Amino acid sequence: MTDGMARGCPRGLYLVTPDEPDTDRLLTLLTRALAGRPALVQYRSKCVAGESRRAQAIAVVSLCRAAGIPCIVNDSVTLALEARADGVHLGRDDGDAAAARRILGPQRLVGVSCYDEWPRAVAGQTQGADYVAFGAMFASRTKPDAVRAPIELVARARRELGCAVAVIGGITAERAPSLVAAGAGLIAVVSDVFDAPDPGARAAAYQTLFQP
Repeated sequence: MTDGMARGCPRGLYLVTPDEPDTDRLLTLLTRALAGRPALVQYRSKCVAGESRRAQAIAVVSLCRAAGIPCIVNDSVTLALEARADGVHLGRDDGDAAAARRILGPQRLVGVSCYDEWPRAVAGQTQGADYVAFGAMFASRTKPDAVRAPIELVARARRELGCAVAVIGGITAERAPSLVAAGAGLIAVVSDVFDAPDPGARAAAYQTLFQP
């Protein structure tokens, strides 16, 4: 059983960066959101590639490090190493957690997307993932076609797995309390923070859900 943390995995708002090709604009948005002290940041971009993506990842990781907030990279172990990130998040086609752990070592975070698939969560935990992520929990503007995951998976993972549990997909500050109550230790959010009039205040609102 876990209390939402494992091997130093943080607990709280898991802020995922929006697709933004303009790095200066992305860093401005992220700076505003970091004022709310999220627990973890993921650099995720589907709109830039190659050297542009590498440079953007390095800039995001550096900004988070200056703020004292861990930052991991989506999809690529190689990019995580190049950006000197605090870990990697792996989707279905990004390799397994065991291989990432061998490359990144014991101190960096490894997370895996599990969608609505319990066997994938068990495999991720067995292979050394620090957290398993379920979702979409609700209809999502970021991934409108994503499969929906039942909240019962969160509660089961909280009971049975020895790693942290993350949730993603259509989450708002109003919807988040039920997920925290079910056992989610990380609440992954894109739009509800970055589209808010005050991203820092919105991020801070999530963090209050994890206070004793």
